[in-house]
Amino acid sequence: MKVVIDTNVILVSISHRSPWHPIFLALLQGAYSLCVTTDILDEYAEIIEEQMGFTSAEQAMEIIESLPNLERINKYYFWQLLDKDPDDNKFVDCYVAANADFLVTDDKDFKVLKEIPFPKIKVIGKDEFMGLLVTG
Repeated sequence: MKVVIDTNVILVSISHRSPWHPIFLALLQGAYSLCVTTDILDEYAEIIEEQMGFTSAEQAMEIIESLPNLERINKYYFWQLLDKDPDDNKFVDCYVAANADFLVTDDKDFKVLKEIPFPKIKVIGKDEFMGLLVTG
């Protein structure tokens, strides 16, 4: 399964005390492929550092970037499907370029994608994704 994960989901899944930590554990165990672009990795690092500090961000990014199930994606087309927060388009563009199965986010700005017939983007929340991981 190929997945693009929004920063908000990565952030809340890192801590072993988080109820969403199984998402990060499943990534570490190779249960799915995480599709990213350079700008997504940059945002992960920036937000994790903001929220958890430099050392935690450095450790988390070192782990993520060394995973064999990390797929680095090059985007060649910019769809510009999200107007409210154009910076989030990087996740949509990565999803399309990777031919991913899911875009995992709880950001309400992504709801507009359900109305767009092409390209079809399968957006699910972190709870639904965790349910998929548990049921296999």
